[in-house]
Amino acid sequence: MHGTRFFTYGDLPLEQHLQQIEEEALSKFERTEPNTAVPPQTHWDKPRVDHVTCRPDALAPDPMKQNTLCMSYLLGDITDTFEAFTLSLLSSLMISGPNSPFYKALIEPEIGSDFSSSVGFDGSTRQASFTIGLQGMMEDDTETVKHIIAQTIDDIVRTGFEEEQIEALLHKIEIQMKHQSTSFGLALASYIASCWNHDGDPVQLLKISESVSRFRQCLKENPRYLQDKVQHYFKDNTHRLTLTMSPDERFLEKQAEAEEQKLQQKIQDLSDADHKDIYDKGLQLLAVQSTTQDASCLPALKVSDIEPIIPYTPVQLGTAGGVPVQCCEQPTNGMVYFRAMCNLNSLPEDLKIYVPLFCSVITKLGCGELDYRQQAQRIELKTGGMSVSPQIIPDTDDLDLYEQGIILSSSCLERNLPDMFQLWSDIFNSPHFDDEQRLRVLVMMSAQELSNGISYSGHMYAMTRAARTLAPTADLQETFSGMDQVKFMKRIAEMTDLTSILRKLPRIKRHLLNPENMRCAVNATPQKMSDAAGEVERFIANIAANRKERKPVRSTIVERALGPQAGSSASRKLISEPNFKPCQMKTYFQLPFNVNFVSECVRTVPFSHADYASLCILARMMTAKFLHGEIREKGGAYGGGARMGGGGLFTFYSYRDPNSTQTLSAFRGGVEWARAGKFTQQDIDEAKLSVFSAVDAPVAPSDKGLGRFLNGITDEMKQRYRERLFAVTDKNLIDIAGRYLGVGQQTCGVAILGPENESIRKDPSWVVK
Repeated sequence: MHGTRFFTYGDLPLEQHLQQIEEEALSKFERTEPNTAVPPQTHWDKPRVDHVTCRPDALAPDPMKQNTLCMSYLLGDITDTFEAFTLSLLSSLMISGPNSPFYKALIEPEIGSDFSSSVGFDGSTRQASFTIGLQGMMEDDTETVKHIIAQTIDDIVRTGFEEEQIEALLHKIEIQMKHQSTSFGLALASYIASCWNHDGDPVQLLKISESVSRFRQCLKENPRYLQDKVQHYFKDNTHRLTLTMSPDERFLEKQAEAEEQKLQQKIQDLSDADHKDIYDKGLQLLAVQSTTQDASCLPALKVSDIEPIIPYTPVQLGTAGGVPVQCCEQPTNGMVYFRAMCNLNSLPEDLKIYVPLFCSVITKLGCGELDYRQQAQRIELKTGGMSVSPQIIPDTDDLDLYEQGIILSSSCLERNLPDMFQLWSDIFNSPHFDDEQRLRVLVMMSAQELSNGISYSGHMYAMTRAARTLAPTADLQETFSGMDQVKFMKRIAEMTDLTSILRKLPRIKRHLLNPENMRCAVNATPQKMSDAAGEVERFIANIAANRKERKPVRSTIVERALGPQAGSSASRKLISEPNFKPCQMKTYFQLPFNVNFVSECVRTVPFSHADYASLCILARMMTAKFLHGEIREKGGAYGGGARMGGGGLFTFYSYRDPNSTQTLSAFRGGVEWARAGKFTQQDIDEAKLSVFSAVDAPVAPSDKGLGRFLNGITDEMKQRYRERLFAVTDKNLIDIAGRYLGVGQQTCGVAILGPENESIRKDPSWVVK
């Protein structure tokens, strides 16, 4: 067992783990010495070139620009931990953000739409590699791009990097070391795995501060330290592969033909006995898939092991300059986390579809005295990032009531508090909306990202579209993040002049960045909270000129108090659509994929309803005990299941699925299985444990109190939900499966993204896009 590595992380005593590993595993094996060492790659004496093809992208902004070019360089051995650390820093300096040389050379001239999907440093193999590449380019530009890459490397060797760029990067590392995520241990384990597997020293790898100091020392002793590395690993390196990729209209056909040919060849080579053997094994497999496995030998938690009462998270509610502020004191390790929610109730309807675009560019166009490059540098140097994103928050009691807005989010080291708020003040007071070319670059990158994302998150797009006609929040979700948004961004990316879009941004800004519609939240250490609150106060005073009472576009506004101690004026202003009529709809998006993404969605009940907990348990149980087996094991999809969402929608889905309408029958089968009570008490308990593992997942100090701040879910409401989860019985599950999910009981929507489908095309009940 020489090649084995054990990872453990957490707050339980290590000795017990080691004892268990010894007794359950190690004591049962002899030590062996298998030769598992990976030999070094033979160094190429001259660069190599290759070409591959791919399927065309139906959503590409420009159908003529669908080529990709990548250049990859073999670097040093990852077990030389300091060299690998230096090279990963060097990689970030070369490609990250608008100040990096490759961004300036490849992205800004608009030769392509974005870097290729894999760029930068990769330390997952024994010898690391670095890739630089461009996607969304014309075939004719191939030589130009190769030339630009070579030229950029020459430029870096000549001029190096600005000191402030290096400082910004080291600041980023400092923040990464201080910021606590809930997957901290897991992230460390995966960070050291490759190096340790190749017999590197994992402890050395974790001494990041030491590496930073040594890196600073190297730069001090040799100002050309990084330039020399670029010379050695890029300029003089003959171990380089240039890979190009172009679309081929017949790509999927050819792939299917090649597979078919290979299959026929294999079938030809089979004897009669082989045929019978394969057939019998197929029957055996089906039998095995249909039997229940005995899980009694596995260690298991019991529902009674779960804490009945949740720990309480105290928050203080106050105001700053008339804006509600929630303060949550947490052990944030010297960081301060700031969030602000602004509603968009006064925004004209025709501008709504522009909100995601506005959010993605508002922190990237420059502000105050800073152009976009200086702004990017300042954000890197003084904060842990600043982002704005659309937010749709369903009410906990009523499915036709919701809050719509944007959330501003940023973090910084305590010493940089004033700088962070200065950046936000400038974004509120004087954002730049004058650089059409910069906007075009951001639009192209965004459209490319959306288009690439469909084959990875097709199930999300199917789920969003299936829900669209069932609730007002779902309709807005489709506008902000569904196929509607993808097609809208494609249309914008196709425009030759974006001046008209640029002109809309200040109009949107007036409605969104308005302190009148805002509430803030701050998470910081108890020692720093009063400083942070003072900075928020100053920030609100700085942006007061943007405050204006504007009439909401929708007439029915419902106010929800933020909390008993927040004073009467502080409230969330929700939009009510009492006349919303849910309706059935089946939509098919025909796309050049060879797999389907299938979803069916049913309107049920909101979070505070007595049946909500039962629906959550049902979704988990139906996924694990029925749908996974039908859709993945028997159906051959990558995945599938059901989930219950806070917006009151019960959603079935499948992911990368060879079937379409057959999967809809599997969804129905799941409902019938539950209605017939074909599950055991153990199935219910496992589903409860699974739901509790999500409900009780650790929350990072940066995110404590956030649920309450955004959607008004208090600890008391969480406790009530918890008690309902414990109380769910088999009778509840059979009852709700029939009452909500039975045919014709509730309104449902269906959506499929997939290849051409003859039977759906001929079926008048489907809308084909």
